[in-house]
Amino acid sequence: MTENLPTPDEAFALLLAGNQRFVTGASEHPNQDAARRAQTAPAQSPFSVLFGCSDSRLAAEIIFDRGLGDLFVVRTAGHVMGPEVLGSIEYGVSVLGAPLVVVLGHDACGAVGAARAAVQDGTTVGGYVRDVIERVTPSVLSARAAGRLEDQDFIAEHICHTVDLLLERSRVLAEAVEAGRVAVVGLSYQLADGNAQLITTRGLSLESRELAS
Repeated sequence: MTENLPTPDEAFALLLAGNQRFVTGASEHPNQDAARRAQTAPAQSPFSVLFGCSDSRLAAEIIFDRGLGDLFVVRTAGHVMGPEVLGSIEYGVSVLGAPLVVVLGHDACGAVGAARAAVQDGTTVGGYVRDVIERVTPSVLSARAAGRLEDQDFIAEHICHTVDLLLERSRVLAEAVEAGRVAVVGLSYQLADGNAQLITTRGLSLESRELAS
């Protein structure tokens, strides 16, 4: 069910428009009725893969004002990646035909904060939470090495790092971007006002980048 999918720029514009409706309190809640449920039951054709942090305040369909069948959502704490995440994103692009991949981070991210504390004062945690923190640590180290020490700097660096890793590790995704079939963008969500800000992009037109700035 990949017919009539938007271009990468059109898909990004749909996301931006939905987020602005959410920010202004004018959400339309599209594609959330019984008709849409019936339409998408046989197959799905999402216009975007959204790889975001698992934070409970980052419910993708709400903050982008979308509905059933619109977004193929993959979420982990701190949007850290493993083979399952990469496979899920590749499935959304190569099988479902989604023209857009979004990496969605946010301010006050617990995983980034924990990685920052681990680097600064050696604070550690147990269990598999430690694995999450270790995967975020390279982003914290990179920001510190560049002298970027504000909270938003660490968040932005981790979003950029995740976008880079996606394209480095997934040949499927990298080739789709190079061919112009897919764009990858990194967004930072602001918890207080609900706005999703563009941090980095691969494959969007200049007009789309300016629209988001």
